Amino acid sequence: MPVMDHPPAIRTDQLTRTYRLPRKRWGKSPPADGPAAFTALDGVTLEVRPGELFGLLGPNGAGKTTLIKILTTLLAPSSGTARVDGLDVVREADAIRPRINMVSGGESSGYGVLNVRENLWLFARIYGVSTRTAYDRIGAMLDVVGLADKATARVSHLSTGQRQKMNFCRGFITDPKILFLDEPTLGLDVTSARAIRGFVREWMAERPERTLLLTTHYMAEADELCDRLAIIDRGKVLACDTPANLKKRVQKHTIFELSLAPGRNGWADLGKLPGVHQSTANETPTTVEVKVLLEEEPVIGSVVQKLVTSGGHILSLKKVEPTLEDVFIELVGHGLGGDKPADRPSGGGP
Repeated sequence: MPVMDHPPAIRTDQLTRTYRLPRKRWGKSPPADGPAAFTALDGVTLEVRPGELFGLLGPNGAGKTTLIKILTTLLAPSSGTARVDGLDVVREADAIRPRINMVSGGESSGYGVLNVRENLWLFARIYGVSTRTAYDRIGAMLDVVGLADKATARVSHLSTGQRQKMNFCRGFITDPKILFLDEPTLGLDVTSARAIRGFVREWMAERPERTLLLTTHYMAEADELCDRLAIIDRGKVLACDTPANLKKRVQKHTIFELSLAPGRNGWADLGKLPGVHQSTANETPTTVEVKVLLEEEPVIGSVVQKLVTSGGHILSLKKVEPTLEDVFIELVGHGLGGDKPADRPSGGGP
């Protein structure tokens, strides 16, 4: 549970990061009217309380990883300020680093010539953890992720999922006060991901002052774990609240999900119908999964009629409760999985 009467564990104020774009790439000059810079973070102001499990949701390129790199002192901001455990990330980076750790789902995994236990021991010793304590923690963490039987296997011989499990262990063996998890369950099977989520909840409950910042592409994971979360897109924070309060944003709309046979079925024109607030669709080789947000429930009759008269074959139809994905689509204009908004500009909001 968040500790309400303590200073923020993480605070950013108008944090901005801009990258200069190369004026010449692979021997080719960019268009004369092209942008000279790219803004990855655009005035981000956030506050994470001690003891809070805080989530960041956003599409690829939204600025999530850039934000984490700044908070973990790996990247300097272009402007604005950021403080972690009360310390400035630029001026007091050396004091911050022993208090934090980070796990990233896409990073490389240690040294291939060393085995799993040796890699984790090395990382623990770099943080000043004693050998006895390190081995105790390593053994416990390998049991958590189901990797105990690979403790003496070289990292170069591990599968991608096993390397990700080792990375996850590395984040916890230093017992950080503030932990950053950037897509920690990326590429893991369902059973392993469930075990990791369970461990994260237990780890947070053990000591109320621990703080964890999570980025994930899995809406259900964010809904299950996070006390609060921020939705970020194109470097800006669009909303920040508890999952329950965020879902109330779309509670005013009635939501239906339809499954259609592929082919000519009229789903692309649903957004033009009176009473349809928003419509998105995800095409697969066998079906088209459509979600519509309606001003009133009876509008579903017009939706069905439109699909049928356009030659559509409705395989299933059901009314659903709002989810974080609905909130995300409401704010960003498309889902994390690349859902297509029907008759709405790309990235458009309500």
